[in-house]
Amino acid sequence: MDNLSGLIAFVRAAENNSFTLAGRTLGISPSAVGKSVSRLEERIGVRLFHRSTRQISLTSEGLDFFGRCRSLLQQLEDAEAALANSKVRPKGVLRVSLPAVGYRLIAGSMREFCSRYPEIELDLDFSDRMVDVVDEGFDLVIRSGTLPDSSLVAKKIGTFKFVLCAAPEYLRIYGTAQNLQDLNSHKGIAYKLPSSGKLQPWILESNGERVRVNVESAMVMNSVDAVLAACRNAMGLAYLPDFVIQEYLDSTELILVIPELSLAGNFWVVWSPSRLLSPKTRAFIDFLGENGLMSNAY
Repeated sequence: MDNLSGLIAFVRAAENNSFTLAGRTLGISPSAVGKSVSRLEERIGVRLFHRSTRQISLTSEGLDFFGRCRSLLQQLEDAEAALANSKVRPKGVLRVSLPAVGYRLIAGSMREFCSRYPEIELDLDFSDRMVDVVDEGFDLVIRSGTLPDSSLVAKKIGTFKFVLCAAPEYLRIYGTAQNLQDLNSHKGIAYKLPSSGKLQPWILESNGERVRVNVESAMVMNSVDAVLAACRNAMGLAYLPDFVIQEYLDSTELILVIPELSLAGNFWVVWSPSRLLSPKTRAFIDFLGENGLMSNAY
């Protein structure tokens, strides 16, 4: 225990560049802080501070040691806070950003979540734009694909596949494609990515290799639901996530084109690496981990 008190005294002194200010923080005298740090220096055999009658400053060894010790103390404080918060019932407004078609992902599971946590009010934002988790005040963001911001914490919560599909009426007119070459005679409904304004590439996996499919566009849309509607109305082929079209595949309103080809993708829940997750945020993350993102999706 004396070892820990010495580390705490050292960290507080280093943070304040003063034994006096450290003592005020800890509720002990400056001399007690100085003696505690001296015992620590003696025990590890390294001088941690340059001392003068007016001030103290870290040695190069002390600077390195300070970084490590402060991180350890922060972990201890976080562990203590997490234990205290584990007894707090999750409640309050939880702001979550999801893809525009995210309602299809969570529709089947949110009733159970709300029943389990009646004091949490969900504020769900459905959009395909890139959001700033911190600046826009979101507790969590759910996204697919590559995550460019390495400063955020991410957890995989589901998988899906991009597939080619078409309405039976369209295939009756243009024929059913049997291979990639057959797609040259077909029209596609292109999706414009709201985040970049670029057209989403049609990429499929063939024999373990990814291939880019180039299909002449019949129209371009910036809404996945609009692409789906046009596809259902026999306007062309569409490249869509399987969870978006599953109910229409089940009813044969849509048919998979070259069904052996697809592209796997992942869903992630992303949050800021804050010191401590709130009980409401932790509850949502744990719920997704238990149930999967697309539980009972439609």
